Amino acid sequence: MKQDWKPGTLIYPLPAAMISCGSNPDEYNIITLSWLGTICTNPPMCYISIRPERHSYSIIKRNMEFVINITTEELAYATDWCGVRSGKDFNKFDEMKLTAGKASIVQAPVIEESPLNIECRVKEILALGSHDMFIADVVNVKADEKYIDSTTGKFSLEDANPIAYSHGQYYELGNKIGGFGWTVRKKKDEEL
Repeated sequence: MKQDWKPGTLIYPLPAAMISCGSNPDEYNIITLSWLGTICTNPPMCYISIRPERHSYSIIKRNMEFVINITTEELAYATDWCGVRSGKDFNKFDEMKLTAGKASIVQAPVIEESPLNIECRVKEILALGSHDMFIADVVNVKADEKYIDSTTGKFSLEDANPIAYSHGQYYELGNKIGGFGWTVRKKKDEEL
């Protein structure tokens, strides 16, 4: 038996990402978001959705750039803290002892402690209701070399222990159950 519930946003789990923004150290800020994702592969595009009353909203709207910093178990405390504290009251980089690094393309800083930094330039802002969606081009990706296999060049984000967000809680990821297309791939061995 299933119950009918009022319409809501129960599409979980989602990434828990720290979004860095600002064009100079005086306005650098971090906002933790889970309302984000991929929109298009070619050209590479993504989105973030932010409430207009949030401190980072005006910074991103003014500069039209941001960086999505993937979070890990090691960054879990900072991830949550940056989501519940306002940049109006705190310098989040200083408070969480995070390093604001230089991005390759955008002016917004990367978080050096993150294994993957996705540099984004805003194309369009859609007012949707409680949140506005910032649709952006991905203009560069910075990947921590310690997660890149020197032989194959494959980036192994799973080795960084990324975290996910589900209905108010943070979770570590579980065991791999398969790879894309594993259900139709001819079995060469027992590996999924």
